[in-house]
Amino acid sequence: MLKKERYEAFIQYFSENMPVAETELDYETPFQLLVAVVLSAQCTDKRINLVTPALFRDFPSPEHLAATHFDELFPYIKTVSYPNNKTKHLIGLGKMLVEDFDSEIPETVAELIKLPGVGRKTANVITSVVWQQPNMAVDTHVFRVSKRLGLVPQTAKTPLEVEKQLIKHIPKEYIHKAHHWLILHGRYTCLARKPKCEVCKITHFCKYFEKTYGKVTHTNTPL
Repeated sequence: MLKKERYEAFIQYFSENMPVAETELDYETPFQLLVAVVLSAQCTDKRINLVTPALFRDFPSPEHLAATHFDELFPYIKTVSYPNNKTKHLIGLGKMLVEDFDSEIPETVAELIKLPGVGRKTANVITSVVWQQPNMAVDTHVFRVSKRLGLVPQTAKTPLEVEKQLIKHIPKEYIHKAHHWLILHGRYTCLARKPKCEVCKITHFCKYFEKTYGKVTHTNTPL
């Protein structure tokens, strides 16, 4: 199967079977999403959704984060990964939003990555989810699944290289959804250690499946 055909099959399947694809983080405003994504680094969305209700209730705006101190904020997020660093990041993030952005969430990747705790992946998530910009955030799921499916060559060794490949081949109108398609497929079906190929519906264009089990011509072939 040619790469173009693989991408076409990928888009066709998920457009039909997952037309609504969204983040599993709970949020109501761009500010809340930004905080949740910063907290979610190397942590599960499920864990983040457990801690954010109280956090959002007591720190509903950048001004509230900017005005707090470490010992006050830390207890709210002490159960997430790297709570010390993330506490410092959130306070710094709040201050910068207030001082440099009039408490508004920046709408570009270049501006977002200036904020403490915000890297390219987080900035891509915010811009694609909030404003449907054609940006592709590459986390471990996207990195793994895009290679297994054959959308990205194995020679792509960094998240940025994977991001560039996906952006190049996925039509702009699908990029913000494709991010979630890849994440959700990796989270629930194409698991890191033991992918659930026996129940997967897209084995007909999966390079990993073809290499492991032989060439197939239809979906969900019994193993």
